[in-house]
Amino acid sequence: MVGESDGTNLPETMQSIGFDAPGGPEVLRPQTSPLPRLRPDDVLIRVAYAGVNRPDCLQRAGMYPAPPGASPLLGLEVAGEVVAAGNEVPREMIGQLVAALTPGGGYAEYCAAHWQHCLPVPEGMLLAEAAALPETLFTVWHNLFERGLARDGETVLVHGGTSGIGTMAIMLAKAFSMDVIVTCGDSEKCAAATRIGADLAINYRETDFVEAVMAHTGGKGVHIVLDMVSGDYVPRNLKCLTDDGRHVTIAVLGGAKADLNMALVMMRRLTLTGSTLRPRSDAFKAALADEIADNAWPLFVDGELSPVMDMTFPLAEAAAAHARMEAGEHIGKIVLEVAGG
Repeated sequence: MVGESDGTNLPETMQSIGFDAPGGPEVLRPQTSPLPRLRPDDVLIRVAYAGVNRPDCLQRAGMYPAPPGASPLLGLEVAGEVVAAGNEVPREMIGQLVAALTPGGGYAEYCAAHWQHCLPVPEGMLLAEAAALPETLFTVWHNLFERGLARDGETVLVHGGTSGIGTMAIMLAKAFSMDVIVTCGDSEKCAAATRIGADLAINYRETDFVEAVMAHTGGKGVHIVLDMVSGDYVPRNLKCLTDDGRHVTIAVLGGAKADLNMALVMMRRLTLTGSTLRPRSDAFKAALADEIADNAWPLFVDGELSPVMDMTFPLAEAAAAHARMEAGEHIGKIVLEVAGG
């Protein structure tokens, strides 16, 4: 293995979660894998907890392959101790507790990550909570604040209000004095979203969200829509936007194609954008991590914000964690306990 360690004897193999062929949650199974090979700018993390995210489910189903060079193992975020480092990594990283955004490999006892994609876990922050932060924090910060150009006092509509992305969006938007409207699938989730901080939670199964948004905003509409549904939601979302509004797509759970009236886009000067984080360059993610470290991470370090946690499953029960996510039962983040801590 390329790199240096703190002198601890590291094993040559580790327990991880894999699958032989794409399919439902039941295809996931424990397996033995070789330890990750480190690039010069990587750290090796002894994983305490790994976050579970919707892209993990898509990759398991064969619809979201790992980018070139990434670990084939699932898992886009972890928290744990740095136990080894490549030769371009500052030596003081070894022994630190970190939360890390990874391009894959989190569902394992050890995971490699670029050292500049790590955030320090302060004393008092639970490692389970730290592992629940990177993927949603990086995604929401980039899409809501960088691409969506969110500003204090603006109003945002977030679909999937009780998902990991949704709960993070509520918390960050409220921390920056925004008015937050969310959609949820039942009254229990609407109540949970309101407790987390949403100003209005709409049960989309019972209420037309376009009408509810316009009523809440006095007919003005929202400045930003953060959309993970896409499909036939997009023209409805555009009806919710005020003039010069921004529509930011972060997933296409409802279908990748939308039928739009582009004359409306021109007349109302709407902006349609979106992004996927995983294939972006290491340099981009490092710059994003720096901005988050300056602007958002202190809110979690100080305890002003903490992730909304759903359930914790042992690593060996990753299939059950995926089944819970795909059933839509969760409120907040699902994590896997690997070594605890």
